[in-house]
Amino acid sequence: MSIRVTSEIGALEAVLVHTPGAELLGVTPGTREHYLYDDIIDLENARKEHKHFAAVLERFAKVHQVRDVLADIFKLPEVRRRLTARTLDVVPSDALAQRLEKLPVRELLDVLITGEREVPGPLAAALNEQSYMLPPLPNLFFTRDVGIAIGSHVVIGAMRYDVRWTEELLISALFRFHPAFANAGVLYDGSEERRTGYALEGGDVHPLRADLVMLGFSERSSPAALDLLCEMLFATAGVRDVIVVVMPREPTAIHLDMVFTQVDHELCVISPPHLIGPERLAVLHRRKGQAAVKEMPNLFAALNAVDLPLEPIFCGGKDRANQEREQWGSACNFFAVRPGVVIGYDRHDVTMSEMQKAGFRLVQARRFLTGEEPVVPGQRAVIGIKGSELVRGGGGPRCMTMPIRRADG
Repeated sequence: MSIRVTSEIGALEAVLVHTPGAELLGVTPGTREHYLYDDIIDLENARKEHKHFAAVLERFAKVHQVRDVLADIFKLPEVRRRLTARTLDVVPSDALAQRLEKLPVRELLDVLITGEREVPGPLAAALNEQSYMLPPLPNLFFTRDVGIAIGSHVVIGAMRYDVRWTEELLISALFRFHPAFANAGVLYDGSEERRTGYALEGGDVHPLRADLVMLGFSERSSPAALDLLCEMLFATAGVRDVIVVVMPREPTAIHLDMVFTQVDHELCVISPPHLIGPERLAVLHRRKGQAAVKEMPNLFAALNAVDLPLEPIFCGGKDRANQEREQWGSACNFFAVRPGVVIGYDRHDVTMSEMQKAGFRLVQARRFLTGEEPVVPGQRAVIGIKGSELVRGGGGPRCMTMPIRRADG
């Protein structure tokens, strides 16, 4: 079985990423809100930053690129037919269907990811207006949201906004047809879910232990979908306890991993205003076999109740202004490649200082890749990557990674 993820910190063995491409060019000042962006990303610099990030990941694990693994399965006629038909469920067009059927694999991928523009009519041409027959996927490099591995099972996210629906189709095909993504079964497939009120994104799903999952109830993940996920995890995946953090409706905290990530067996990075003190978010505990959920005093009490005590490292330190500034830039959003070795944006000076206080050695990604600053086995380290452009998309290293295999423990 290729899929196996039982924690947030087990040694990474395989991961799915997507280096962004021309799909980012569809995000303009006039369309950025539609595509869920707060800012405009410079494509070339974003690509350089992401390639650097992927190079770091390659030192620890097998890195699969979305385009490459999709190209593998798009050679299969049944996959191509399925993807074409399902894409047309989202964007009905006979003309588009005929075009997709005839394209070579790589060109087909280009259309599905970068979009297909409408041929403008006379008025649109005169006004220099452009629109898409099939919209681009500028959020695809946040692979975390769409595919979720829990144990040996998988979940396909149900994207809250329709501009991301085609992402579900692509990732669903990988989990169903690619041998590198072989799994014990798809528990839930968001690409087939069109009920009102059902949304689920991977930034809100944290497998902390084989029997324990933490979820975020955010504006991107609905209670109905979270309840359904809990029932499936209890029935099929060996999960016994679920902790739910009730997220605020604010643009800096669209997912749980924007305010919390685990970085070692006993350590996590948090946004203090969200999880500590009088403004702390509500936290619920649901246990297998119990009909009701229990409200907990705070996140750390909930973690203690399931025998996973974690000590917090403060994003932005103790100063509120620093906390807010750095949390805005995804300073909580670390990605662990093994226990105590994580990747984060190097721009967050205060958070990095707090990591040092917790025993992490700061390692520049460039110097790590050249061998000037190796990561010593048994030593905590945070590898700092550049992210001045990537961060404009509203996410960090955890958002940009879909782990498909980790070592247990």
